[in-house]
Amino acid sequence: MIPFLDLKTPYIELKQEIDEAISGIVNSGWFIGGPEVDQFEGEYAIYCGANHAVGVANGLDALHLALRAMDVGPGDEVIVPSNTYIATWLAVSQCGAIPVPVEPDARTYNIDPTRIEAAITPRTKVLLPVHLYGQPADMDPILAIARKHGLKVLEDGAQAHGARYKGQRLGAHGDIVAWSFYPGKNLGAMGDGGAITTNDAQLADRVRVLRNYGSRVKYVNEVQGYNSRLDPLQAAILRVKLAHLDEWNTRRRAIAARYQRGLTNCGLTLPYVPDWAEPAWHLFVVQHPERDALLKHLAEVGIGALIHYPIPPHLQQAYANAGYESGQFPLAEQMANRCLSLPMGPHLVEKSLDEVITHVAAFSL
Repeated sequence: MIPFLDLKTPYIELKQEIDEAISGIVNSGWFIGGPEVDQFEGEYAIYCGANHAVGVANGLDALHLALRAMDVGPGDEVIVPSNTYIATWLAVSQCGAIPVPVEPDARTYNIDPTRIEAAITPRTKVLLPVHLYGQPADMDPILAIARKHGLKVLEDGAQAHGARYKGQRLGAHGDIVAWSFYPGKNLGAMGDGGAITTNDAQLADRVRVLRNYGSRVKYVNEVQGYNSRLDPLQAAILRVKLAHLDEWNTRRRAIAARYQRGLTNCGLTLPYVPDWAEPAWHLFVVQHPERDALLKHLAEVGIGALIHYPIPPHLQQAYANAGYESGQFPLAEQMANRCLSLPMGPHLVEKSLDEVITHVAAFSL
C-alpha cells in the first residue's frame, strides 16, 4: 500500500524531540495557555514575517475569529472562492454574513482577481482569497482592489505553510491570515490547532480577546467571545516541527518536480505554477477526464489518491437554502468532477513515487 499521506513516519523521524516536548508539557502541569504557546506564537510570527501570531483551536476558528475581529456580521458580504474547502464559506456564515462566490483562475485553481470587482456590492466588507493546495493566490491585484474599494483582506493560508509570493513568505500580505495546523497540513499538530498572523496590532488583540471568552483579564468579559485556544501540548509539538518545515517543504518540491517530469504528455492537466509563486505543495492536484476511473484503478493497485473536493460549496446541502443551481459556477464544478490529488508528503519514498507515476501514466495513456 502507498498511503496518500504518511503521518507516522514524521513522528518516527522526530521522535526524540517530540517525546521530550510532550514530556516537558506533561511535567509542567500547565495545560492551557502559558509560555509554550507564547513561544510558538513568537516563533511562528517570525517565520511568517508578521508582527503578531495568535494561536486558536483550529483553522475554522482562525477564519471565524479573524472575520469577527474585522467586525463582519449579519448582512455583510465576504467574497470567497467558488473552488475551496467549505470551511472558508462556513466561517463567513458563522458570522451571519453572506459568502459571495467568485470563480477561480482555470490554471491555478485560486480565485481569479479579474472577476472580483464584478462581485463587489455596497455590502461587501472583506475579500477572502484561499492559497489553495499550497499555491499562493495572486495577492497584488487582490490587495489593489481591496484598497480601491476600502475593503479588508483575510487570507486563508490553511494549506500554504511556508509558501512564498514574489519571494516573501505568506503571513502578512493582507490584513490578516488564518492558518490550520490539522495533522495533515504541511505544519501539522497531533490534533486540531490553528492561528492567525498579522501586522495589525489591533486585529491581533481582538482575536486574543475573542478566543478567550471575550476576556483579557480573568472574569472580566469585554465582549461575547469564544473558547478557542491553542493548547500548550500542540504548541510544543508545532515548535519542534516548525524547525523542520522548510526542509520538509523542500522534499515536497522535489516530489512535485518528479511528478511534473514523469507525467508530462500523459493526457493529464498538471499543476501550473506562475513565475512569482513558490508553492508549499500541500497537494499535487491533476485533472483527468476519467477521474473516477483513474481513482478506482489506483485504489485497486494499492495507491491512496484522494479527491479535493468532490462537491463544491455552492452545491453542498449546507447551502441548499442559498438557491444556487448546478452549472452556476462551472469552473468550480469542473474541478470537482475532474481533479485528483496524488500521494504527496515529505516522507514519500522514491520507489513509491515512481510506482505512482508508472500507474497513473499507464492508465492515462
